[in-house]
Amino acid sequence: MASPPVHVHPDPATLARAAAQRFVNLARSAISRRGVFHVALAGGNTPRRLYQTLAAPPWREAVDWSCLQVFFGDERAVAPDHPDSNYRMARENLLDHLPIPATHVHRMKGESPHLETAATEYEELLTRMLPVAEGGVPCFDLILLGLGTDGHIASLFPGTPVLEIHDRWVAPVYVDKLRSWRLTLTLPVLNRARHLLLLVAGAAKNAIVCDVFARREDAPRYPVERLSPRGTLEWFLDEAAAANTGAEGTRAP
Repeated sequence: MASPPVHVHPDPATLARAAAQRFVNLARSAISRRGVFHVALAGGNTPRRLYQTLAAPPWREAVDWSCLQVFFGDERAVAPDHPDSNYRMARENLLDHLPIPATHVHRMKGESPHLETAATEYEELLTRMLPVAEGGVPCFDLILLGLGTDGHIASLFPGTPVLEIHDRWVAPVYVDKLRSWRLTLTLPVLNRARHLLLLVAGAAKNAIVCDVFARREDAPRYPVERLSPRGTLEWFLDEAAAANTGAEGTRAP
């Protein structure tokens, strides 16, 4: 795994503000150049704090939100109003508070009884709406990612066959340890994004961060180590997640 930029912030709130500023800068740049900002949102507590930050001043006035096209990196196999739904979390903390047209928000249909069909439909949506790179891979301006304590990103979990998919852009995956189905973007899509922001906060994530940072040159053991983006990957960490890692020398104010 290459050595991406790493930003360490004192606490989750400071991390969220820094990530919000990066989000805003990337959105402004994409809108200025192409008139649209294609972004895939993530679930999880650290992205939730980012969404709450973006929905408040001064960030909510800093972007022409009507130029966003909003997608999702993964979704649980639940209805959109279910407490576990990534869409519901993003709607309650971000989308309901910003002037993003409803037609610009594209959720994964995790409630579908036929997840293969839902994955195919979402893949077709991506290839229709996003710029397409060689091989037909859709190209996001930004994909937001969290990091699980087992090293998973989106719904790409260790040991799942979806990690070996290279010719599909969206796929269903059964996570045995959670006894649940998910929909997820695949690694080719993550690695084709212009920008990836990996948001990690809390002491519970420290062990996995330490392990990943210590093994960058080894064969990948975790899904996060399979990130090899054509664009830019940045880590945003708080001090609790970054403790005892080589990232300690890159602290941001």
